[in-house]
Amino acid sequence: MGRILAIDVGQKRIGLAVTDPLKIIATELATIHISEIWKFLEDYSKKETIELVVVGMPKQMNNEFSESKRFVDDFIKNWDKKFPNIPLKTYDERFTSKMAQRAMIDGGMKKKDRQDKSKLDSISATILLQDFLKFNSL
Repeated sequence: MGRILAIDVGQKRIGLAVTDPLKIIATELATIHISEIWKFLEDYSKKETIELVVVGMPKQMNNEFSESKRFVDDFIKNWDKKFPNIPLKTYDERFTSKMAQRAMIDGGMKKKDRQDKSKLDSISATILLQDFLKFNSL
């Protein structure tokens, strides 16, 4: 059984989350600097079977894409070249960062710890994946 990997692409960092093998629970995996992502994904895919990748698509309130879309588009092009046998779906990531910030506050994380943007990225990826699992039958 494979896992679903969620990817929150940013300009500097990429947040990652993954399901359990039964595809029930989404868990934070890591936040990786963009320059190291392909090595990380190659290593990870050797250890775990990735059945599907879900990439957050940045949209604005008016349903138009945000400026960040170009980073996502570049990532998707590279994904298709490097992992042609692993399907990729995009998924609306609106509000995931705000929800991640709220989760950190509600979870009692100290202000200093919340300023670490890498934590925000991996939590956002986890929220994206949880939402995807909730609204998509596999």
